[in-house]
Amino acid sequence: MNTDGATDNLEQGSTAVQSEHRFPCDQCGADYRFSPDGGKLICDHCGHTHSIAQPGPWASSIHELDFNAALSGALAASEIQELRHSSCPNCAAEIEFHGTEHASECPFCATPIVVDTGTHRQIKPKALLPFALDEHSAKTAMTTWLGKLWFAPNGLKEYARKGRRMQGIYVPFWTFDADTKSSYRGERGMVYYETRTVMRDGKPTQQRVQKIRWFPASGRVARFFDDVLVLASTALPQKFTDALEPWDLAELTPYSPEYLAGFQAQGYSVALPDGFTQARDKMDKVIARDVRFDIGGDRQRIHSINTDIQDVTFKHILLPVWVAAYKYKGKSYRFVVNGRTGRVQGERPYSAFKITLAVIAGLIIAAGIGYIVAKQQGTL
Repeated sequence: MNTDGATDNLEQGSTAVQSEHRFPCDQCGADYRFSPDGGKLICDHCGHTHSIAQPGPWASSIHELDFNAALSGALAASEIQELRHSSCPNCAAEIEFHGTEHASECPFCATPIVVDTGTHRQIKPKALLPFALDEHSAKTAMTTWLGKLWFAPNGLKEYARKGRRMQGIYVPFWTFDADTKSSYRGERGMVYYETRTVMRDGKPTQQRVQKIRWFPASGRVARFFDDVLVLASTALPQKFTDALEPWDLAELTPYSPEYLAGFQAQGYSVALPDGFTQARDKMDKVIARDVRFDIGGDRQRIHSINTDIQDVTFKHILLPVWVAAYKYKGKSYRFVVNGRTGRVQGERPYSAFKITLAVIAGLIIAAGIGYIVAKQQGTL
C-alpha cells in the first residue's frame, strides 16, 4: 500500500472545540449533563435523571472505516460533519462555537477569544470512552500530583486548589487497524569466547575475550495491528497525552452525543494521512522487534525490511480528559487528567527560593559529613 501523494478532501489543520452539547430536561426544561458517577444524564436544577439509550445488539458494534475510501473522498455523507470555529491567538487552538455564541475562553491556555466566522468539514467520531471521573475527583488527583512535586511554588499549589474550574474535554484520536507482511534481510550474531594470555603486574594471566560470529539471515514475519492509537490534536503536547496512557479501548462505546452533555468535544487537527504516518512509525518499531526475535541468536543486525500493508481501516474516537489552564505570575500552565483513571500530567514552574534552600541544605549536610569523617580520622 502506498499513500504518497494522497490528499484528504476534508479541511484539516483546525482544533475545533465544540461548545457544550445541550439536552433539555424532560421534567423542567433545564439542561441535562452527563454524570460520570451514574453514567446517566442528570438535571442539576430539579435532580431528574435520564438513561442514555443503548443501541440494540444488531447495531452495538463499532464499525471501522476504509482508509483508502477516506483518502479518495468516497466516505458516505453520513460520516461527515461541519463545524464553525475560531482561533485562539495564544496557543492556536481552534474553538468551536454554537448558535449565536460569539466569545469564549480557550480551555487549553485560559486566553479570551472572539469568534471568527468560518466552517470546515470533518469526519464524525465513531466511538468514545465516557468520563468516569467527575470534576471534583479530577481536581483532587491534580492537587495531589502537584503536592508531590519538589520545588513547585506553594502559590501555584494553593491557586490550583482554590482556583478556576477544570474543563472536561473529549480529545480526538485516530485508531488504525492493518494487516502486515514483512520480508527482511539481516545477520544473526552468535557469541563465543577466545582465551588470551595477557601480562598483568608482570605475570602472564589468562583472559576470556568475547567475540561475535555473524551469519546471514532472512525471512518473513506477519502481524495484524489492532487500534494503533494516534493523537489527532495539536492543542496539547503529545508528551502530555502519551503520559495519560494506557486507555481501556476495549470499553469504547458507540458515539452518542448524550455523553457530551455538559462537556466539550475537540475537533481533530491532525489530518488522516498524517495520523497514519505516525501510526506507521509505531507499527514499524513493532515489526523491527518481531524481525529481531525471528532472526534469533545472541545479536541481530537488520539490513532491510520490506513491508506490505493491506486492509487499512481507521476510526475517529474521543477520549475523556480533564484540562486545567492556569495563569500564574503572567505565565500559563496546563494540566491534564485522564478522565477514566485519574492519571495526571502537566507543566510546572520551579520555585527559585525552594531550590536555593535545597542547595544550602545540601552544602550544610556535606560540610557536616566532612567534619564527622575528618574528626574520626583525627585530622581535626
